[in-house]
Amino acid sequence: MTHREILEVMAGLLAALFTALLSTTVVSTALPKIIDDLGASTTAFSWVITTALLANAASTPIWGKLADLFNKKVLVQSAIVIFVAGSILAGATPNVEVLMVARVIQGIGMGGLTALVVAIIGSIVPPRERGRYSGYMGAVMGVSMAGGPILGGVITDHIGWRWCFYVSVPLAVAALILIQRTLHLQTARKDTVSIDWLGALLLTSGVSILLIWVSFAGKNYGWVSTSSAVYLAAGILLLVATVLVELRAKDPIIPLQIITQRTTGLAIIASIAVGVGMFGAMSFLGLYFQNSRGYSPTMAGVLTIPMVVGMLLSSIASGQLITRFGKWKRFVVGGAVILVIGFALLSTIDHLTPIWQVQLYIAIMGFGIGALMQNLVLAVQNTVRVQDIGAASSSVAFFRTFGGAIGVSALGAVLTSRVTDLVKQGAIEQRVLPDPHSPAFRAITNAAFGDATGRIFLVSMFCAIVTLIAVAFLPNKPLRTTIDMEPNATANGDQQAATTESGAPATSDDAAGKTPVDIGKAH
Repeated sequence: MTHREILEVMAGLLAALFTALLSTTVVSTALPKIIDDLGASTTAFSWVITTALLANAASTPIWGKLADLFNKKVLVQSAIVIFVAGSILAGATPNVEVLMVARVIQGIGMGGLTALVVAIIGSIVPPRERGRYSGYMGAVMGVSMAGGPILGGVITDHIGWRWCFYVSVPLAVAALILIQRTLHLQTARKDTVSIDWLGALLLTSGVSILLIWVSFAGKNYGWVSTSSAVYLAAGILLLVATVLVELRAKDPIIPLQIITQRTTGLAIIASIAVGVGMFGAMSFLGLYFQNSRGYSPTMAGVLTIPMVVGMLLSSIASGQLITRFGKWKRFVVGGAVILVIGFALLSTIDHLTPIWQVQLYIAIMGFGIGALMQNLVLAVQNTVRVQDIGAASSSVAFFRTFGGAIGVSALGAVLTSRVTDLVKQGAIEQRVLPDPHSPAFRAITNAAFGDATGRIFLVSMFCAIVTLIAVAFLPNKPLRTTIDMEPNATANGDQQAATTESGAPATSDDAAGKTPVDIGKAH
């Protein structure tokens, strides 16, 4: 494919991805108002986010496996339709329970878009050139994350929060039309196709139980209690059963021979930690700006722009530089270092921290995230065959989203516990009765939210340190210049086909009678 043809395909794919990302960020600033109108609790706040992330995480590997077996164009269009259905239901929700169901449906659609967009790009662009296109993806993510919170605030303040869900519908229709006109992929038909539904069920059940445990531990029961032990044991047993089923499955949902490779395994560990910090910390920034600092939903969105600008700049710049020099590890390790620094700085904030200082800290955090997310996927895609690229990419995305779901639940529990303690302490010290209508008590609660937020970022910092350790041990494999691995590549995938240190293909292809697709010819 020529550069122009690839860009035409990317337009439709990124429009679909933009739809899902925008819906998530639009809702983020509206959530405090949504929860208040529906009469729900702080726990519900976490679960409105978590349910979508959980469905996203659980469905991503299924979509990834389907992408390796069926027509990717039909699949990505199906994901958009599912996402739109969930958005319409969420906008019409009468209570928080229906909203969570709608968020599950949205999450399933988002899982498809997350897995399929990356898989399709990996099927048409060689790893050496993929950095520049990942940069475009980072730009779309940046625009959606920058514009989403602001748009969500404006809609919530002037139209009504339900339109935060409806706004994605016309965008999704436009994405469907673009994909129908530009994306044309041939599918290798297989006579015998089997989907590992048992593995998918066990995986989803295990992850769900662990998330329920994290969400309610410390509130409904103690972290060290019989209930905690039962939830934890059940979740672990289900995940062990998942591994046993995957070992015997004909077409496993998560191919263990891929995720146990050194590159993929370390990238997964790094992605889990990135997900905990990124989704968890970012989800509560709107809460901090609104509940603690007294800003409107619109201004809360505006105040997150520095984080998005940092993500945008580092994502585009690192992608372009990786394509130019063929080196990727230095950018991934550098991003991890910056992420640790950003979280460390944010762990010091409270309800009196100057806003410009908070914005500087979140910009540093965003810069680190931008250099990590897509480049970790690129490192994995560089070590697998093109027919496994959907499963490999979706595995990394699954664990990143799973980490995010765990992060939102765990950090939400940390925040709730810390706020409760600070409110009790403040009420006793100032001799204020716990009356929600009392201005003095509300001031204590707002201050408690601000002071407790630093604890969230402290936990995120330790997760970022795990990310840094994992990426430091990633094998520094040169990026190949061919779409697929060369015919004489080792089967385990963690040793790339014979390539020179610069990433150029070795001459063994000529001996094999096959010539790899050269980037220069494609452009």
